Amino acid sequence: GEGDYSSPKPVAATKVVATTKDVVATKTNSFNRISLTDLSFPSATTLSDDLSISLAGSNLYVFTHAELKIITQSFSSSNFLGEGGFGPVHKGFIDDKVRAGLEPQPVAVKLLDLHGSQGHKEWLTEVVFLGQLRHQHLVKLIGYCCEEEHRLLVYEYLPRGSLEHQLFRRYSASLPWSTRMKIAVGAAKGVAFLHEAKKPVIYRDFKASNILLDSDYNAKLSDFGLAKDGPEGDDTHVSTRVMGTQGYAAPEYIMTGHLTAMSDVYSFGVVLLELLTGRRSVDKTRPPREHNLVEWARPVLNDARKLSRIMDPRLEGQYSESGARKAAALAYQCLSHRPRNRPSMSIVVNTLEPLQNYVDIPIGPFVYTVPSDVSNNEVQKESSNGNTGNTTPAETPKERSRRNSTSTHHRRNQHQSNGNGTTNHKHIVIDKNNANEVNNEVIKDGEEYYDTPKEKKRENGHHHRSHHHHRHNGHRHPQKSPKTKSQNELGHEQNGSHSNSPDTSITSESQGN
Repeated sequence: GEGDYSSPKPVAATKVVATTKDVVATKTNSFNRISLTDLSFPSATTLSDDLSISLAGSNLYVFTHAELKIITQSFSSSNFLGEGGFGPVHKGFIDDKVRAGLEPQPVAVKLLDLHGSQGHKEWLTEVVFLGQLRHQHLVKLIGYCCEEEHRLLVYEYLPRGSLEHQLFRRYSASLPWSTRMKIAVGAAKGVAFLHEAKKPVIYRDFKASNILLDSDYNAKLSDFGLAKDGPEGDDTHVSTRVMGTQGYAAPEYIMTGHLTAMSDVYSFGVVLLELLTGRRSVDKTRPPREHNLVEWARPVLNDARKLSRIMDPRLEGQYSESGARKAAALAYQCLSHRPRNRPSMSIVVNTLEPLQNYVDIPIGPFVYTVPSDVSNNEVQKESSNGNTGNTTPAETPKERSRRNSTSTHHRRNQHQSNGNGTTNHKHIVIDKNNANEVNNEVIKDGEEYYDTPKEKKRENGHHHRSHHHHRHNGHRHPQKSPKTKSQNELGHEQNGSHSNSPDTSITSESQGN
């Protein structure tokens, strides 16, 4: 049996060291790993020793709790990174002063909250899986602490946080199309590695908050607490309690508890859809028919004419249309209600990888973000006094065709207040080719700017037109006003840790499998 894990004895600070024979065996067959079912802990007092023996060759460090307090400055609030179902996470720093042979580097230290939604079984699962599985798209586990009641994990530190944070955070430039595809490919490679191991692994909790990003936006899968060994031999599935996150779990798994690799493929399809639309998998702040992203978006994924309606408006059209169609078609397959119709993760990787290099991305004018305390009248006044230089939008092919019937205009897209006291922003489009003529007085210090593409009519948006007169040198000249496009709210966005995420865990029973 797995035994009682409640009170393991302390273990001396050490590094798990394997014999030469163990190391050779591990290197020659990196997939020949142990699984949870291979472990046998006769008593709680020998858990730490058994882990050290079982994970020989993994090069994991076994830290003491005292060492981790030093690393994190006693788990200082200034080092707090966030909190999830497992518990709080703090930033720390390790080097050879902490332990001889340690490479100097920042780390993330995750502390198991004994009263949280995950328990010792999930902690042990993560140690066993990440202690043996090594891949460039899996987060690196450096070590752990199993001392008295303390359960901690020490990971490499990934400075850009989670995909959830990067994709849904407020008031910052959105992830470019090429970066989104890079993240999708990296995450897909991580899952494919798990599925194709000699002892396959089903991740079971693939979601945006579990995809961490390094400084170059390379994706790495984290949080293996719900991972399961996949079916072997003639078995077609693993029967298990239903656990996961609402909006990401495959429908057949929720209904039957039958877990397969195709369950992960479905979850990947949900995240791919989030990357395309910029929407969360579940968003109760939207109209009822749009609460569930898959139900709302999947019907149009194979319709090239309607696809633009669901693409993330923050991309401002700067994405490869052919790439978007292929990514959408792939998401459609991943989200099939019939598991056998879903592609394998290796096919997903082969389909997505070329999309990173698609170059049919329209290049449009700059958009400068101006705080709303600069009113429209002030901007117009500065413009009419000659302070803004040339503010004519750069022509795109569609705009050029309208030029004969529509006068040149300024376009301002205003982000409306979300009602919580945050600052509004206005977007002012200027001619990219003459950007050097723009007076810096208009764009204040510290304000953001980024590229937007050609002006594109959104078929599902509301288009308001009005007319006004510009005053110039005391004379009134009739001129068509800017088109103001109202944007749908992008849903609940967050800047903090994923503990504030609207995603809710689903489970049929108490924790454990």
